[in-house]
Amino acid sequence: MNTIHIPPVVKNLLIINALFFAAKFVFESKGVDLDVYLGAFYFDSPYFKIWQPISYMFMHGNFTHILFNMFALYTFGAVLEAHWGAKRFINFYLITGLGALALQWAVQAFEIYQIAGTPLAHSVLSLESLEQKMYNTAQFTPEQASTLYGIYFGPMVGASGAIFGLLVAFGMLYPNAELYIMFIPVPVKAKYIIPVYILIELSLGVASVAGDSVAHYAHLGGALLGFILVKIWKDKNTFYDYYD
Repeated sequence: MNTIHIPPVVKNLLIINALFFAAKFVFESKGVDLDVYLGAFYFDSPYFKIWQPISYMFMHGNFTHILFNMFALYTFGAVLEAHWGAKRFINFYLITGLGALALQWAVQAFEIYQIAGTPLAHSVLSLESLEQKMYNTAQFTPEQASTLYGIYFGPMVGASGAIFGLLVAFGMLYPNAELYIMFIPVPVKAKYIIPVYILIELSLGVASVAGDSVAHYAHLGGALLGFILVKIWKDKNTFYDYYD
């Protein structure tokens, strides 16, 4: 499905992600948490910065996180970049990454609105100490306060939203490509396995399992934008499917 050759945009994305990941641990050893500066905080959080909607795509929480994302970027991204060309591919990657964050923010805004009566609860919460991350949450239950803390002080990191966009695009453009999935001894066509993966993410997002720190709605946001973009572009172009 792929060759040793890595197209330029995918190659540069792999290098940039690796550099950001290395920098994270270098700065961490000096007492600086890069996630606070480069991860994406909720837009009403005191930690939010204008560059975070882009920079968060290049930050990762741990080695497993970046390993699986970069493996998917290489596997599916190289095929799609060869298919679309560099300019369209990087546009797709960034747009789906932004779409992932947008849906995550929309869900968070709804959660905050349900608790505080407004999606812009920073002023309502009356920030007491930014350094200690303390809000006046006496009017809320412990569960509500925990949700607010998580949203306002928990950064989102990772390229997973854009990666889900790539998965959807690959499944739409190459539906009959056979993929080998862990623990499944036979190849499965993309048109079967990718929709199942999306449904699993949707169910996990709706379930809101306690202790689950994965931004499932961000994954769905990337997948949704990926679906929309491919539909638009496919209507405007004739694609040659190498795997049909």
